[in-house]
Amino acid sequence: MLTAITKDYPLNRELQSKIDLILESHDNDPTQIVGILLEVQDLDDRHYVPEPTAYYLAKKLGIPITQIFDCLSFYAQLSATPRAKYPIQVCNSPACRVNKVDTKRLLGTLERLLDIKVGETTYDGRFTLETISCYGACDRAPAVRINGKVYEHLDTQEKIEALLRSLP
Repeated sequence: MLTAITKDYPLNRELQSKIDLILESHDNDPTQIVGILLEVQDLDDRHYVPEPTAYYLAKKLGIPITQIFDCLSFYAQLSATPRAKYPIQVCNSPACRVNKVDTKRLLGTLERLLDIKVGETTYDGRFTLETISCYGACDRAPAVRINGKVYEHLDTQEKIEALLRSLP
């Protein structure tokens, strides 16, 4: 049953209730928008904030919709477009390069094994390959972050293949 209409988009009651709980857990505080968006994004299997949801959030928080989309486009962890079930994030920060972490080799191996380039999604919708700024795993590099979990010491093709196979 449809209960909320935002910019002519229906938002189902179940999703609305889940979003409302997230907003309540953040005291409906618009200054916590990044944390709110991260949690709302996790409600979607494609790891993004759909446009109807963005409009609903803006209305509930009393902020301009542009503020929502500014956050979605600025922060690498957030997305306004659908991603795969497993977005694979590889660090491209200067800190890793200074510490001689070979992220280029890791990226190259992932691109070859998945047959995609950075920013693309596999044909089956399982994997999206992304580069992002530091996520604090320099001591465990080369590493990737998938759905918030860091997988470390991926220094051989065998380890990377095993990781990919382990994801259902």
